[in-house]
Amino acid sequence: MAGSPTQLRNDKSLSRSEDEKYRGDEILELQPKHVNLNTNLEAKIQNPLAGLSKASLLHRVEEFAKEKDLVSILPLLKKGSLVARDPTNYEDIDGDEALDEDEIESLRDEVLHKWRQPTALYFTIICCSIGAAVQGWDETGSNGANLSFPRYFGIETKSTRDVLLLGLINAAPYIGSAFLGCWLSDPLNSYFGRRGTIFVSGHFCLWTVIGSAFTRTWPQLLACRILLGIGMGAKASTIPIYAAENAPAAIRGALVMSWQMWTAFGIFIGFCANLMVADVKESLAWRLQIGSAFIPAVPLIIGVYFCPESPRWYMKKGQYHKAYTSLLRLRNKPIQAARDLYYIHSQLELEAEILGHNTYMKRFVELFTIPRLRRATLAAFTVMMAQQMCGINVITFYSSTVFVDAGASHKVALIASFGFGLVNFVFAWPAIWTIDTYGRRSLLLFTFPNMAWSLLAVGLCSLIPSGKAHLGLMALFIYVFAAFYSPGEGPVPFAYSAEVFPLSHREVGMGWAVAVNLLWAAILGITLPKMKDALGVLGTFVFYAILTIIAFCMIFLWVPETKQRTLEELDYVFAVPTRTHMHYQLTKALPWWVKRYVFMRRSTPDLKPLYHFDSPTDRAQIDQLFANDKLRAARNSIRVPEQTADMSGAVEPRPHRGSNATYNF
Repeated sequence: MAGSPTQLRNDKSLSRSEDEKYRGDEILELQPKHVNLNTNLEAKIQNPLAGLSKASLLHRVEEFAKEKDLVSILPLLKKGSLVARDPTNYEDIDGDEALDEDEIESLRDEVLHKWRQPTALYFTIICCSIGAAVQGWDETGSNGANLSFPRYFGIETKSTRDVLLLGLINAAPYIGSAFLGCWLSDPLNSYFGRRGTIFVSGHFCLWTVIGSAFTRTWPQLLACRILLGIGMGAKASTIPIYAAENAPAAIRGALVMSWQMWTAFGIFIGFCANLMVADVKESLAWRLQIGSAFIPAVPLIIGVYFCPESPRWYMKKGQYHKAYTSLLRLRNKPIQAARDLYYIHSQLELEAEILGHNTYMKRFVELFTIPRLRRATLAAFTVMMAQQMCGINVITFYSSTVFVDAGASHKVALIASFGFGLVNFVFAWPAIWTIDTYGRRSLLLFTFPNMAWSLLAVGLCSLIPSGKAHLGLMALFIYVFAAFYSPGEGPVPFAYSAEVFPLSHREVGMGWAVAVNLLWAAILGITLPKMKDALGVLGTFVFYAILTIIAFCMIFLWVPETKQRTLEELDYVFAVPTRTHMHYQLTKALPWWVKRYVFMRRSTPDLKPLYHFDSPTDRAQIDQLFANDKLRAARNSIRVPEQTADMSGAVEPRPHRGSNATYNF
């Protein structure tokens, strides 16, 4: 009697041609039906390996290992591919590919101890954080200097020429970023990699600020700040991508949002530096305030040399051995590195079928012509535009000037600006937890209405007659605005834009998104002095409060949630048509929210989600892990005691298989 294809292959007398025939039969027997990455009408988020039989998957892995010269780690790749195929049942893998206790424990720790990560990963994030601090310090160096350098260069009058020149000098880094730096990030990344691009951009941020401190005319200062913008744009377009590509999905948002948190830290330190030199003679003070921003650039340039390169960038270049080496440094165990290597490769193959390989200009055009890319472009555009529409840079660029206009002395204005920087930094910390717990979209929808009313309050307080109450209340509501901005629209735009584009278009997509953000920052910087003169403080802040409400509506309609999904799974999120997303928000989510929170109908049934995931996330992932434990124990006739709750209500799960681990949620 003829046996199964697997049995026949085990017969030593089986010929090579017959073996290949049966392998082909197996591969065809269970080809998965993949979701269309351009029109995912059912909003299904699919694992690209789901549906493959074990034999078919292992055959693919063997071919992959031969093609990429990874035969030396083939047994590990087979294990990793089976884990990637079914991430919740890896303990049931049997045969030669069965996982050992150490491998199982490491995979469970990803769920139960998600912050237990290798030193190399955290060192990489620290370097990214230093890069962000460079950005923040550069932004605020001119804030305090605005009080003195206009007089040095003879552009301190209220004439249209002088007002626009002041705005142009403040906006120069953003002009350089929007028109040069952001667009250079794609070719720089292509030739030098993520680390090399950060190294090059770090030098622009080092030498240009030193040069700015020695300028003698305003055109020289303008030129130095435009060159600074080249480094800022390339760095801002690369560092969030670099962090996102290295971080595991469960904590990617928290690690990537370090960009904004440490930008806020740089802003705070910049304000500290401004205050420290407040009593220095005016002709020297502005030079120290602008030039001090070189300090964080030094450890950035040195530290990035010791970081691992992005494994996804290596894979994009076909350097799979180096990609695996990077993953070994960025993951706790080889099984995790092998799993991620094969899973990323599988998704990149699907992306290549739709997106192909093309030139820089064609990739840019495809951001607006390929549906999956167009939706990501719209979402990234929205969150980046919203950051400028909410008016944050009104305060970041000109807070000292606003406080002086409100009746404060130069030193008091710098102290008040220091308070803004402190609040901005302190309130960025909660986002480390909330961005991956509540999600990017939820943070934005909660904080934008609160930013709108606080901006309106700042404007109304300007009507109070001059005095301590006038200045104090304006400062108070500026601080309230910063407290809502920092955990929401502060960290989300750069983290979100770094993750929404597929690998093939990630550099050009992020370059586009950052260019949009910094171009409007430049426009704001140029126009704000004139707007303030024409509309007054009240008109200016009311204008930005209205823009904040418009931005809230844009986010509600056009920005999907991305929390705790791998970068490759987001292909399926952005395959959902925009009209489907908008229809769901307007006809399902909005009515449900009104019933639940406006009319306070607590009996309203839970809102049915738009997206249907193959694998769970967050608490559901933990619950499924323990459910699988019980099923496995039941099959082995082992009684598993019920989980018990402590006095605080936290669940204390039973350790796995005699492990001594304790689980921290």
